[in-house]
Amino acid sequence: MSQTGTYTGQGYADRYRLGEGRSSHKDGREAGSRPERPSAKQEAASTAKPGQKTFVDRSLIFIVLFLLCFGLIMIYSASSYAAMRQENDSAYFLKSQIRATILGLVGMIIMSRVNYHLLRKAAWPAYVGSLILILLVLTPLGMTKNGARRWLNLGLSLQPAEVAKVGMIIFFAAYICANMTRIGKMKGMIQTFLWALPPCAFVYFITDNLSTAIIIFGIVYVMMFIASPRSWPYVVAAIVIVLLAVSVVYAVEHNILPSELSYRLARIKIWRNPESDAGNKGFQTLQALYSIGSGGFLGKGLGQSTQKYRHLPEAQNDMIFAIVCEELGIFGALAVMLLFALLIWHFLHIANNAPDLFGSLLVTGVLTHFALQVVLNIAVVTNLLPNTGITLPFISYGGSSTLFLLVEIGIVLSVSRSIKLE
Repeated sequence: MSQTGTYTGQGYADRYRLGEGRSSHKDGREAGSRPERPSAKQEAASTAKPGQKTFVDRSLIFIVLFLLCFGLIMIYSASSYAAMRQENDSAYFLKSQIRATILGLVGMIIMSRVNYHLLRKAAWPAYVGSLILILLVLTPLGMTKNGARRWLNLGLSLQPAEVAKVGMIIFFAAYICANMTRIGKMKGMIQTFLWALPPCAFVYFITDNLSTAIIIFGIVYVMMFIASPRSWPYVVAAIVIVLLAVSVVYAVEHNILPSELSYRLARIKIWRNPESDAGNKGFQTLQALYSIGSGGFLGKGLGQSTQKYRHLPEAQNDMIFAIVCEELGIFGALAVMLLFALLIWHFLHIANNAPDLFGSLLVTGVLTHFALQVVLNIAVVTNLLPNTGITLPFISYGGSSTLFLLVEIGIVLSVSRSIKLE
């Protein structure tokens, strides 16, 4: 489905192997480091000229459109009963999602036609704007849903955390490019991560959304890892984080750390043994597992789920993958995971062939965002991780998420259009 052609030269990741040949140059920069800002001539060289063939990833577009259509079908299937009971309209959630999808597609088309280099100028406005939107949650514009104050009422509900994800991808892609001579050193790495603390802290403390804070940090972490000429600090940091997480789980499971201290610690305890509180905190997890188990290999059939009838809470949101398993079986679930794997592979392909570091990092940020959300959502639904409230991209109900995920797809398509073909 992709446009055929031959690349005029290697992509950025092929031309610039970070970490190779780090002997010092006469100007004091490490070999392999990039100048802080590309010149106008370099930006022009990385932009396709009028009439020159460029890469249009039609397969990526097809996968996105397929996931969107599939998501709309599954949202209606999972939510029709609850929508009829709550809103007296079985298509209430479907209609809301369609509106967000249309807006998102418009945003995707616009972003795909914009030269992605212009986003460098929007880096600081994106960073500051994201923080301001999160702060507005504390004002009368803030909305509370399901006990959580995470939305803004701007005529349409908007979740600032979703804006922040896009904003941080743009900001850190530009910031890393402008500071390539420093991020290879420990001081530069720490300074870069310090810029990630305010958005993570705002999301965590103001909107009480730990999962989104983790995703934002994860996006920055991977972008830094890809760009840095030294990988060992990131590997060591990842090992330390994993060991700390395992230690906390062990402490909670063996009552060394009382689960009563925090509801998040209580979630860890329930995660390890959901049957211990099957009627309360472990109810959603167990019902999701019942949905998965009852679907078998081929499922009960589209629309035939029984768990969505007041058994599985948030069936159209975080737990929609359980409904997919119940109605379409393990076969359908594997097909969905394969589509996401193909989507991420296309991101990787575009990032590897992007004409410059900025484009490569933009796509890397989007890739990391999608990968983290897919892995975390499926891991939560299958009880491989504690419940975190992460949605499944394009399939779970959520207007803000779908809108800004499509904007991110538009950015990826903009980068792909700059890849020149012979």
